[in-house]
Amino acid sequence: MNIDNIEAFVYINHYGSFNKAADVLYISQPTVTARIQSLERELDCKVFDRLGKQISLTDKGRQFLPFAQQILQVYQTGKHQIQSKGLVPNELRIGSTVSVSNYVMPQLLPQLLKEYPHINIKLITAPTDYLIEKLQSKEIDLAFIRKVVNPAIQAFPFCEDPISLYVYKGHPLVQKGSALIQDIVEETLVFFECGSLDWMRLHRVFESMERPPNIVYQVDNLETAKKLVLQKAGICFLPALSVQEEVEAGALIRVDIAETAGISLRTSLISLNGENGGFVQTLLELGAGYLKI
Repeated sequence: MNIDNIEAFVYINHYGSFNKAADVLYISQPTVTARIQSLERELDCKVFDRLGKQISLTDKGRQFLPFAQQILQVYQTGKHQIQSKGLVPNELRIGSTVSVSNYVMPQLLPQLLKEYPHINIKLITAPTDYLIEKLQSKEIDLAFIRKVVNPAIQAFPFCEDPISLYVYKGHPLVQKGSALIQDIVEETLVFFECGSLDWMRLHRVFESMERPPNIVYQVDNLETAKKLVLQKAGICFLPALSVQEEVEAGALIRVDIAETAGISLRTSLISLNGENGGFVQTLLELGAGYLKI
């Protein structure tokens, strides 16, 4: 069975179009069509139904898809291992979101350099969508992002950063240690808004309240939000990694809210399928060693 045919099948299913799959694979649309026709002859069945420009998997196509994805991933991993065995690049280009750059990289990168003392590390900070584009164009080697679903990209869970309510020293809620969401209705709330699905879960909690919270400050920068709380301008839901130093110093105190328990920022480490496996494994091991909240 031809691996190129399987690759075309997986990509067409993901992008929902022969043309888009051709663009990503840097081949012509007729070549993609020919590969699918060849695959259908090998399988002795149709894998796609075509209605004009619309395509969908047939029942047989849906049955074959998970096996095709597994075959493609194993092939790409094996190919990379053969081609890169014993070779370590001179430069490692890492992309990360702002919060990861601020609160994870300063501890992680020196540890990575101890494992690979002869490489130079280049860090690029950008939003998730931009980093995915840079990874696909091979302008970066790895990236730390929120979430991705793409057949060309491997995603590894890296860490979960719990989101909790933090108040300043001396705030009345400190004595309680825990509270219900309704207890903060009268409080001045600082809200960090980054647009991710994780933060949207907080919005849903707010929508369930009889009275909405008093959001006086809505900011798009974690450091700004944190400093407003330190200046006693309000209280705020913040990820734990961003306030580790302030909590250890006693300047900020976590207050457990029952309705928001379990909400966290999930960060994944991503790479192109089969590439930079050694670096990925090292980073996952380092992350497991110190990201304990």
